[in-house]
Amino acid sequence: MIVRDVTPNGLSGFIASSPTYPMFDNLTRRLAGVVKKLRGQGRLTEENIQDALREVRVALLEADVALPVVREFIARVKEKALGQEVLRSLTPGQALIGVVHRELTALMGEQAVALNFASQPPAVILMAGLQGSGKTTTCGKLVRIIRQQGKKKILLVSCDVYRPAAIDQLKTVAAQAEAEFFPSNPDQKPVDIARAALDHARRHFHEVLIVDTAGRLHVDADMMQEIQALHATLKPVETLFVVDAMQGQDAVNTARAFNEALPLTGVVLTKLDGDARGGAALSVRHVTGKPIKFAGVGEKLTGIEVFHPERMASRILGMGDVLSLIEEAHRAVDQQEALKAVEKLKKGKGFDLEDFKAQIQQMKKLGGLSSLMDKLPGVGQLGATDLAQGERQMRRIEGIINSMTPQERRNPGILKASRKRRIAAGAGVTVQEVNRLLNQFEQAQKMMKSMGKGGLAKMMRGMKGMLPGI
Repeated sequence: MIVRDVTPNGLSGFIASSPTYPMFDNLTRRLAGVVKKLRGQGRLTEENIQDALREVRVALLEADVALPVVREFIARVKEKALGQEVLRSLTPGQALIGVVHRELTALMGEQAVALNFASQPPAVILMAGLQGSGKTTTCGKLVRIIRQQGKKKILLVSCDVYRPAAIDQLKTVAAQAEAEFFPSNPDQKPVDIARAALDHARRHFHEVLIVDTAGRLHVDADMMQEIQALHATLKPVETLFVVDAMQGQDAVNTARAFNEALPLTGVVLTKLDGDARGGAALSVRHVTGKPIKFAGVGEKLTGIEVFHPERMASRILGMGDVLSLIEEAHRAVDQQEALKAVEKLKKGKGFDLEDFKAQIQQMKKLGGLSSLMDKLPGVGQLGATDLAQGERQMRRIEGIINSMTPQERRNPGILKASRKRRIAAGAGVTVQEVNRLLNQFEQAQKMMKSMGKGGLAKMMRGMKGMLPGI
């Protein structure tokens, strides 16, 4: 996998280089086409900028970005693209995509905004949003995010007395997140629950109180009055609007209604890993004027990311997001196991099939091959088919290794015909596939020795063919 130059003059080399979130795929392809059309033209002119921006406008509208947002965005890009700095640029494609990247970043908020805990404990976080937007699960995900910043005593409470099993659901989420849960029941009034939870949090020295609230299938007056009353009672330091990124224009309209009713401090976009058109991610911040603080990228409690506008713009434009990948690796990878692997690499020996399997498991902790490709620039040659094939191949390898005994994993040299037949039957594969794995493992061992001796270039050549498409 080749990582290309990330300087501004190298931007056009990234366009459509790596898969983005599925919901941005069409937008990425459209923008790639814009750059391609500008290739071969000597410089940016008002005419070719007009043509290119027409394509960008269509791409944004197809992505379900709100029309007022598109108009303002296009006007800003045109103004910057016609500036003297861009006109002196080496190539039109690089110049225009650089402007689009900067304006996309500005559209989504310039920089990441952290949670605010500058208050007398407990710092109250009030969750607001429609039913089905993912508020309850997000409560548990926030526990994980908060604990990354330092150990805090966190209490969760549900004020949703309408939806069946809503309170039990949050109780389950709290247990999974290893946070304390304040019990409530459907017979209570939401404001009474909130007041009791706040009093409990103060008396038991909780530093953070996360309050889940009721949602509706649509915005209504009763819902808004209730959440306003909760806000007045709790006086939260953070009021987060949770919105489903797959709702499209409805998400924008809902965001506007909540923003008018509550002093929001931030937005959480959920289901950003879905396959909808994704315009909400580019519209909600513009409509509310409030920062997008987090992005939900999966159903598990680990499926949440701090929202970095610049990194998101890079991913939309196919530039990858290496910084987020590094941060995720620090959180997910077992550091002691990684150090052991490094020592084996240095020595060039002792690398066995247990280590081979461990590398696959570490990759799974980072979200698998597709998640890694999403964040790496310069891998556009890997299409969806290649990625799916690579994922299947890794699962098959893991299954074959699991069918071996510990002795066989440590010493593959003892694997003769009868053992191979037993392993193949246990893994549900052919003997030929077992032989293929053993050949790959032998190549990997040689690469480890080459790397231990400093032969990095030789090792990279040896990787060719290890996984489909790479």
